[in-house]
Parts: sequence; C-alpha cells; structure tokens
Amino acid sequence: MTESSRNDTLAFLATCPKGLEELLADELRALGAEPIKTTVAGVHFQAELTDAYRACLWSRLANRVVLSLARVEGMEGPESLHQAVTTVDWSLHLSAETTLAVDFHGRSEQILHTRFGAQTVKDGVVDALQAAGRPRPVVDLQNPDLRLYAHLHRGRLTLGVDLSGDSLHRRGYRRDVGHAPLKENLAAALLIRAGWPERLRGGEALVDPLCGAGTLLIEAALMAADMAPNLARKRFGFHGWAGHDEALWRELTREAEARASIGRKRCRSRLFGFDQSPPALAAAKANAMRAGIPAMIDFQGASLARLQRPAELEESARGLVITNPPYGERLGELPELVALYADLGDGVRRAFPGWRLAVFTGNPDLGHRIGLRADKQYSLKNGPLDAKLLLMQVTEVATVTPSSTEASGSVRGDGAQMFANRLEKNRKRLKKWLKQSGEPCYRLYDADMPEYSLAIDVYGDRVHVQEYAPPRSVNAAQAQKRLYDALQVIPEVLGVDSTRVVIKRRERQSGKEQYRKQGASGERFEVREGRARLWINLRDYLDTGLFLDHRPVRRMLGEMAAGKRFLNLFCYTAAATVQAALGTEASGGASESVSVDLSNTYLEWARDNFALNKLDQSRHRVVRDDCLRWLETARAQFDLIFLDPPTFSNSKKMEGTLDVQRDHVHLVELAMARLAPGGTLVFSNNQRRFQLDPQLSERYAVQDISSKTFDPDFSRRPDLHHCFLIHHREKA
Repeated sequence: MTESSRNDTLAFLATCPKGLEELLADELRALGAEPIKTTVAGVHFQAELTDAYRACLWSRLANRVVLSLARVEGMEGPESLHQAVTTVDWSLHLSAETTLAVDFHGRSEQILHTRFGAQTVKDGVVDALQAAGRPRPVVDLQNPDLRLYAHLHRGRLTLGVDLSGDSLHRRGYRRDVGHAPLKENLAAALLIRAGWPERLRGGEALVDPLCGAGTLLIEAALMAADMAPNLARKRFGFHGWAGHDEALWRELTREAEARASIGRKRCRSRLFGFDQSPPALAAAKANAMRAGIPAMIDFQGASLARLQRPAELEESARGLVITNPPYGERLGELPELVALYADLGDGVRRAFPGWRLAVFTGNPDLGHRIGLRADKQYSLKNGPLDAKLLLMQVTEVATVTPSSTEASGSVRGDGAQMFANRLEKNRKRLKKWLKQSGEPCYRLYDADMPEYSLAIDVYGDRVHVQEYAPPRSVNAAQAQKRLYDALQVIPEVLGVDSTRVVIKRRERQSGKEQYRKQGASGERFEVREGRARLWINLRDYLDTGLFLDHRPVRRMLGEMAAGKRFLNLFCYTAAATVQAALGTEASGGASESVSVDLSNTYLEWARDNFALNKLDQSRHRVVRDDCLRWLETARAQFDLIFLDPPTFSNSKKMEGTLDVQRDHVHLVELAMARLAPGGTLVFSNNQRRFQLDPQLSERYAVQDISSKTFDPDFSRRPDLHHCFLIHHREKA
C-alpha cells in the first residue's frame, strides 16, 4: 500500500456482543475513527487504515473489524447475491496464492442456511477472479489466509474483508477457560461500565473476591498498564490481505510496546484476586503470566466467609470490588448460591466499606441477597443468557427496618424473619420427642405458612427442601423471592452448611416421570431408623429413598414380623422390609421375605439396604415384576403383607394405569388371596381424599389405624396417608 493510500478514508464495520454498541462507538472515536451508525451487535465507522489497524490492536470491546467492500439492498435470492459479489474487484484483496474462507451470517426467504449463503459468496468470488484472468483461489475452512465477511439482513448485504482473523476477544492468555467463561471483551465492558478507567486515574484499587481464572483482573490490569489487549497476538486477518501495509503495522506495534513498558512502571493501582479453589488460582496466575502482567495482580486463596481487606492497602484506600459470581441454571444449585450472594454482601460490607461494588449476574434476584441497593444497573448478554451488571455503594451495615434482625451477618426482611421464627417454634415443639426417640430424620416444616409453600425434612446434618409448585395465581417473582428468603434462613436456623441443603420442586408426576432421575451425583449417605441402617440419596431422584411419614408403619411392621413370612408390594427401596427383617431386639424379625417392585433402580437400592444390614439375601429376596401380575400368578402365602401402592402409576394391567382410589378393591383382593389364615394385611396409601370401598369391610375385618400412624413431626397433616389393618373374617 502506498503512503497516500494510507490516508484514504475507508468504510469499516466493527462487531461486538449485543449491548456494547454505544460503548464500542465511544472507544472507536477515542482511537481516531468516526462512528457513522450503530446496528445490532455492531458499529459502522469511517477511518484511515492506520485507525483500523489501531482498532484491531487496541479495541477492548470489538469482536471483529471488517473492511466494508459493498453494502447492497434487495438481496433475496442466490442469483442477486452472486451478482453483487462479482461486482467487487477481488484482485485488490486476494493475492494469487491466498487461501480463502467465507463467514456468512443471516438469511432470507430463499437463503435459509448459512452454508448455502457462504457457498454462493465463494462462487461469486471465484467467478469474478476467473473472469479477470486470475487463478481460482483455494478454499481452507480451518486456517485460511483471509476470511471474507458476509451479512444478510432484511435484504441488505454487507460484504467485506475480515481484518481481525480470530475474534479479537481471544487475547491469547487463556488456555483452560473452564466452565462458561466470561469473554474478555465482555469483561472489559463490565469494567468500563463500573467506572474502572476513571478510578485508575486516582490510583484506586480493584478486588475480585471470586476471581476464578482471573479474566476481570487481567483485563483491568491491561487497562491499568496502558497495554494494547492484542499486542501479544502473532497474526491478524489483514496479514493475508493483499492491501496489507506491514511497515504501518510495525510502527503501530512499536508504539504500543513503548506505551506498555511505560504504563507498567507508572501504574499506581493495586489489584487483588481471591478464590478458594487452588486450581482456579493456578489458572489465574498462569493466565496473568501469559498476558504479561504477572506482577500487577496479587492472587490469594480465601473464601468469601474469610474475605478481608488486603493488608497492603491503607485504611483510607478506596476502590472497586467487581465480580462475576455463579448464578445457577438448575434449581438444585440455589441453596449454595443464595448463601454465596449473602456472604458476598457480608464480606464486602465488612472489608470494603465506602467502596464501589459491581456484580455481574444472570440472576438479578440472587443479587438482592447481597443486601445492598443497586443504584445503577445495565442489561447485557453473557453469550445467549440475559444478564445484568448491578452497581452498588458499599455501606458498613445494610439499611434494615426496625423489625429486621441480623443472623450470621445477614439481614432478614419481615417475611423471612417470620419464617425463621416458625422453624424455631417447630424445633422447640419437636425437641422432646426427638430426644426420646433418637430419630435423626424428621419433617420440620410442611407449608405451615401459605406464603412459604415448602416441605423441609432433616436427615441428620443434611436438609431436603421440596418446593410445592405455586399456582398460576401467585406472582412468580414474589414466590421466587420467598424461596430465596427461605434458602437463606434454613442454614442459619438449623446450623448446617448451605452445601448440605438440597432443593427440588414438587409437582404432580405422571407415568414414568415419577421415576425419572433428577441428577447423577451418586451422592448417598447412611442414616439410622430404629434398628435399621438405610441409604439415602437427596439429589438424584424426586424422593430420597425413605418416606418419612411412614416411619410409624415401618416400626409397627418390625414389631409384628417376628418369625413370619413377610411380603412387601410396591416395595420402593425396601426400607419396610429391612425393619420387618430386623424386627425388635426382644423378638427378632421375619423368617423370610419377598419384596416386589418394577424399578431396577429401586430394587438395586433395596439390595444395598439389605447388605448394609447384613441380611441373608437367600431368605430375603427381591423380585422385579409388576405387582398386579405377580399377585395374579404367585402361589406362596404370607403371614404379614405390606401393600403401599402409589396414588397413580402406569401399568399394563387395569386399563393401562393404576389409580389407587379406583383400583384398590382389586388390589386388596389379590393381596388377601396371598394372605395366610390368621395373617395381617397392612394396606396404606397417600391419596389425600381416599375413601375405602365399603364392600371390603363387608368381606374382611378392616380396622382404620390411620390416626395412630403419625409421629409428632407429621401430626399437622392427618390426611397425608391412610392405613388399614385387614384380616380374613373367621368362619362361623
């Protein structure tokens, strides 16, 4: 390129993540370019080649810088697209041996696939070059010398040469980016929105208390050191462009290297990164080393609970705390995240009063857990996810109402405090019974307050929370706020770590949904119930492996089973069989047992429970079968039978489904056919409005013992299950 052509004004397009367009326009203006128009995820601008090169080197926000060659209206079909491409003099941009790739974006009614659009553009380039007597270029989709950019939207084609090559957000310092990393140009945008460039001029400090791989800190350090973000990049797209001016490029890079050398020495700001993960800190340090600013950032291992003001900072020092905490995409992650955001608020109030706090999150409702009011917020995209940058002024103590209290450093609103009071009241009510019974697993709360529609079960030092899905009449945002209130209160009141709180949503399940896995953690632990030891899994299934409301029924079966043949139908994880097999210390347990269920998962769980209790599995067998079919074909008789069918289930029998209200007569009759004379059938179910068919009482001796099968932790819900003792009538 000649000296005069360097000074020609050319048209360019800079692309960026959605939401950064105005910031990018300001940045381009500061780099010497003239923004003409912003568009979705981009800015059209005019500039000399020098300023375009400078944008490639210095832009902290752009993804790509494209030299615009044509902007044409009325592009709908492949013919018009091809014709528009052939009007460009491609010999000015592609050398004889240049390899080529086309990045096509957009669509029309006739061009529905980007691959087809890219092929059409490529064919136009090839045809234009061959018409000019130039050789056909070689296409290389992986590592081309030059990438062409084509964007089609509402019939308008933007066509150009990509001067960037790889996206400019890839600075080159990150190798192991981990899960869902924050892109470098988005990190830079967050810093700009949070006012970091202005704070730099005053020599203020910056802290990221959840720094992960260090992207925010490294981008902040590059700004503080006046370092071009892409100074370390070896190759740009323009290196394969026929119009490239290498002398001009060398001049700009020498200038950037000199500025970086001076900037590192002059920087007065201190930067600190904290994380409790050693692998994350190791990655952050390696990234900082590759970015060329390892000495500028002090990385330290610390959790939010132990967050302290760095000793190197004077008490009067001020600055910016900025972080991108996790915000969870699954319900089960919420307990830890609610606690994490509360700890973040506690930590910054304790260590950084008077500072500015910037939190970037995809879940602004979690941001409310920080306990500080956001006086400014910006809506942005983090990849495909909607997110917000919340800006807050850190005060020593969050503003509270007179009725609010502080517990473990967190502030509770009125509703949360009432919920906490109810948990404390329930604990006090159950305290004597728990001490006498020694039961480690119990229900503490069951939608006692309509606003907090939860069931809370304690399993030793773990807590299982089930959220009853709110009706559509309930405001979803208000329901979510109350859920977050509860998840913040529960660990505080019960004195458990938030990592040991598991939450699920309880909805009516149909068909195979009731057996579907919720997760794959494989995390199980042992609990005791009476003499039994049982495996519990709180995370992977809708239920936990133990129906707590049936505890008295299982205890009764253990007392009744001595020396008897025991049958457990719809056995689930066979906790009832374990109790029957162990019996009481005085009289012993069942002589033999059969446990029937259709689920391989639950039967394997049952075998593990048998092994845990050292039961002889040659005498205590499990059978995989449909219980109805098994009862119809079985010939053995049993002295004690436990029949606890689901309220509703799929079954190949009985018109394709099992409905306990509709089908219980047939179920009971089949079970009674297997009951030995003098034996007992214990029939139980969880249908709230269940009514026993009168014909069963006419045929058998039936005793409703439902009221006697609730321990104090379930006494508030007398309709939670129904239980009957059924015997053969003695012949006259």
